Amino acid sequence: MSAYILEKLCRGCQRCVHACPQNAIQMLSHMAIVNPRLCIECEECMEVCMQGAITFRENREEVSTHG
Repeated sequence: MSAYILEKLCRGCQRCVHACPQNAIQMLSHMAIVNPRLCIECEECMEVCMQGAITFRENREEVSTHG
């Protein structure tokens, strides 16, 4: 699983970008985007997100390999 940004809640504050120790989160058009290959599921981004815009979910690749 990796972090996933809920687009409707993201306000582009970049707190998650600065909190991520793996630089797995980048800004694209004023919204955070997560690179699932870099995400280590540390949940630092979730802790700093004031909007509650970050959750965790399975990647499509992981879903296809598990079932």
